[in-house]
Amino acid sequence: MVKRYQLNNKKIIFVKKANGQSVPFNPYKVIGTCMRAGASKKLARRVSDEISLKIREGMTTREVYRLVLALLAQFEAGGVTSHRYKLKESIMKLGPAGFLFENYVSRILEENGYQIQNIRKTIQGRCVKHELDIIVYQPDSKKKYLVECKYHNYPGIVTGLKESLYAHARFLDLKDVFDGEMLVCNTKVSNEVITYATCIGQSVLSWRYPPNRCLEAMIQSKGLYPLTILPLTKNELFAISRNNIMVAKDLLSIDKNHLSAITGISLDRINKIQDITAQIISKITPMS
Repeated sequence: MVKRYQLNNKKIIFVKKANGQSVPFNPYKVIGTCMRAGASKKLARRVSDEISLKIREGMTTREVYRLVLALLAQFEAGGVTSHRYKLKESIMKLGPAGFLFENYVSRILEENGYQIQNIRKTIQGRCVKHELDIIVYQPDSKKKYLVECKYHNYPGIVTGLKESLYAHARFLDLKDVFDGEMLVCNTKVSNEVITYATCIGQSVLSWRYPPNRCLEAMIQSKGLYPLTILPLTKNELFAISRNNIMVAKDLLSIDKNHLSAITGISLDRINKIQDITAQIISKITPMS
């Protein structure tokens, strides 16, 4: 049954998702996403109330997203929450090549208790060779995992059963080498994936799943926002990333004069970039 949301005694408003599906507009989702980005309950409700006044039939979720960003920037001094709100979009901007996502996932797993043993390593299985995205060791469980990364750079895509089956097939051919398997993706996973992964013992790390220890929670709890979350020009992004800097907070551990020298970005601009970076990671949300 579809839950109904009545807004100011008006008819239910339907918005269109990226996959073309029409769904009822839910103001409470706006509040939830704003608060996950670090907004206070007061700010989140203010944004949601304003959206509810501006929403119209047939508006796309992308348009709603852009409107939320604009309102966060308008209502909050400095607009820091609006930057954190762009986390999912920022990950999709890492680039069309999946290896950048693999490097980013490695950093996330490492700062959340895993030991990274290899990235993009080829291993002979019982039947064929496999080029694995990441190999990790989990000290608490004393298990060695193969990690299969699935990266999408377009909104509206859901990682489906095919990807879960693919990862498990690899694990079966390499079960003499590994104790477990993990599927990591930057989008939501289908219900089929959750059901199948639970059945076979496959670990899944994705957008909003598992609850309280999903990909975004791991990122936010450690302040591991990607460089692409910052308001950088294309030239600035290229100049910084070519120095193997992928996580925004790493900019704070580099001397500003040295950072200016290796990137060619003016010292004044470096100061501003470091300042906004510090503000973005200042409100780290611990995982519950």
